[in-house]
Amino acid sequence: MTTHAPVHDGHTAPNARPGLRGSLGRRPLTWFFTLAFALSWAAWTPYVLSENGLGVLHFGYPVIGGTTQLLGVLPGAYLGPILSAFLVTAATAGRAGLRAWIGRLTKFRVNWRWYALAILSVPTALTLATSAVSGRAPALPSVAVLAAYLPGLVLQMVTTGLAEEPGWREFAMPRLQQRYGPALGTLVLGPLWGLWHFPLFLSEWGNWPHVSWTTPLEFVATTITFSYVMTWVFNRTGGSLPLAMLMHTGVNNFMSLAWTQTFPSLASGYAAHAFLLSSTAAALVLLVATRGRLGCPPATEAPRDLGAPTGGASS
Repeated sequence: MTTHAPVHDGHTAPNARPGLRGSLGRRPLTWFFTLAFALSWAAWTPYVLSENGLGVLHFGYPVIGGTTQLLGVLPGAYLGPILSAFLVTAATAGRAGLRAWIGRLTKFRVNWRWYALAILSVPTALTLATSAVSGRAPALPSVAVLAAYLPGLVLQMVTTGLAEEPGWREFAMPRLQQRYGPALGTLVLGPLWGLWHFPLFLSEWGNWPHVSWTTPLEFVATTITFSYVMTWVFNRTGGSLPLAMLMHTGVNNFMSLAWTQTFPSLASGYAAHAFLLSSTAAALVLLVATRGRLGCPPATEAPRDLGAPTGGASS
């Protein structure tokens, strides 16, 4: 048996450095989630305490496009997952890592069938699931809603999708998958994704004050089951972030634009039930059909370079 002494190139490995940068290199996931939660929750605190939330602070956010969320919620979302992923990547992998990370954010070259699947499957699944839980037949949305559907999807992509998915799916999921495998890694990410939204249930975003204690729990259950669908799409498309964003924002877009007109006589709670039902059914099918692999290549849990230092813990 031949042994080899370690080769030293005169540079200190990122995860062997002392201090903050060394800690970031050793525990990129811990730092990512800590920063994502801390930055977003801090930015959302004024919104939650304002008259658009708990009413502790006597001011309200302006209504833009029929909602206060553009100024109340979106800035905090941008300060969370995407900024945290950027900061940890910059600290641990430098400019080369950032270039690789940004390059993966623009992986649009995927078979057109995946785009068709993402655009069509979400409204179809949510419509069928709503009919199943309510016993009501769907109605055809107005021409105005249908005309606004694709532009709305684009808007959701550059707001919600861009704010969240570069962190959850592009940064965290490959590392969790590498450490725990696709099924367990998704089970770790799903509840954290849901928990990140929790302060918003105390605001207009979460229909406060008309929100029951079961609503956040149902939301977290849904982020867990839908995460399995997202992991499968992400793996099967070779890590295409635009496709992951399209799946995520497809739900938001259908719920905000078309669901009410598709089921005009139903309370909004049925939409949440339908999302949980459809995502659970899809997750179970995918877990069984892929034997828990969720599209991950069998030779490795991490099919590509993550742009992070190796040789240390990645917690």
